[in-house]
Amino acid sequence: MRVRHKPWARGKLDRHSDIVVRSPKYYSGEWNEAFQREARLCVEIGTGKGKFIVGMAEKYPDANFIGIELQESIIVSALEKCLDDEIENVRLVNADARGLTEFFAEDEVDDIYLNFCDPWPKNRHEKRRLTYASFLAQYEYVLKSHGVIHFKTDNQGLFEYSLESFSQYGFLLQNISLDLHHSGDKENIMTEYEEKFSEKGQRIYRCEAVCSD
Repeated sequence: MRVRHKPWARGKLDRHSDIVVRSPKYYSGEWNEAFQREARLCVEIGTGKGKFIVGMAEKYPDANFIGIELQESIIVSALEKCLDDEIENVRLVNADARGLTEFFAEDEVDDIYLNFCDPWPKNRHEKRRLTYASFLAQYEYVLKSHGVIHFKTDNQGLFEYSLESFSQYGFLLQNISLDLHHSGDKENIMTEYEEKFSEKGQRIYRCEAVCSD
């Protein structure tokens, strides 16, 4: 997807330091301070324009949500949604998710959400997939015992790969759905991509991978 450059995005992100955390390493192990309260800590990797994380924050006001997104011109839309809906339990991190173990301490995170990440279908790009073993090692480090990775995709190949990757790494699989929108799950919060794909009649795959340590 081509990202339309928004030259004003950086300035707007900087003006809202109450929501946008520019130095996430500072809060490693102390994210409750960023929210000024103790609560369940949920992290979305690849927040995009923020539809999912804002929807989750509204549905679960007693949890703290952190959205990580690399592109300034995309995450600024998530910021605008937070401002428009007066969301108080979301913090946004404009950074590369490969620094996850620098942003969070060991056993600090309750839930990780991976929604419609790039499938990187070519074999030579396997290590870039967010469900590759090196990423799973980071998730395992930051997740609490029995913490959960929530994974959704429209790509069957990536889904099959991820099921095998989770299983081989030692995560326990649960709540597997091969057609989420026809499963009767009324708790599902859709992302922008999910809404787009479902309108085209594409099947949505979902699973949860539980950290067994």
